[in-house]
Amino acid sequence: MSMRKAGKALSLAIALGVATEWAYGRAEGPQLGRTLSPQEIDSIGINVFPDGSGLPPGGGTAAQGQAVYEGKCASCHGPKGLGGSAEELAGGQHSLTSDAPDKTVGIYWPYATTIFDFVRRSMPLDAPRSLSDDEVYAVTAYLLFLNGIIDRDREMNAQSLPKLEMPNRHGFISIFELEQTR
Repeated sequence: MSMRKAGKALSLAIALGVATEWAYGRAEGPQLGRTLSPQEIDSIGINVFPDGSGLPPGGGTAAQGQAVYEGKCASCHGPKGLGGSAEELAGGQHSLTSDAPDKTVGIYWPYATTIFDFVRRSMPLDAPRSLSDDEVYAVTAYLLFLNGIIDRDREMNAQSLPKLEMPNRHGFISIFELEQTR
C-alpha cells in the first residue's frame, strides 16, 4: 500500500470513529488513570530538540563524565564505550554505507543534543532518569570525547552542545526533504 493510500485509509478510519462517537455517544471506559496537574506534565515534558531547545541549565566535561560513566554505564556498554552486553558507543570504524556499519556515537548520531536527550530519558537502564542534568551533560561530553569529537576539558552545556557539528550531521534525510523530492 502506498503512503498516500495509507494516509487516506487512516483519515477515513478517524472520520468513521468520530462519526460513530457522535452518533452513539462516548462509550464508558474502565475509569483508569487521572488527569495530570500542570506540574506533573512539566516534570515529564523533557524533550530536547536538535536546535537545543529543551536543554536544561547545567554542564559537564568529559573528565567529569568519565567517573559517572565508569560507575553507571560501563557495566553494560563496556570500558571506554567499546561494548558489553549493550551496544558499543565508541570505537566504530565502519561508516553507515559499509557492509557492517557501526552505530557508535561518532558514526551514527546526527545531533549531540539527541545523545543528551536519550541518556537523560532512558539511562542507566536499571534506573532511567536517575542522573542529574550535570551528570547527563558530563556523560554526553565523555561519549563525545571517546569518539574524538571534543577535547577532554571542553564543557558541554545548553549553549555549547547544540553548536557541535556531528560527523554524521548530514547523513540523514528528513521526512520533509523526502516529501519534497516526490
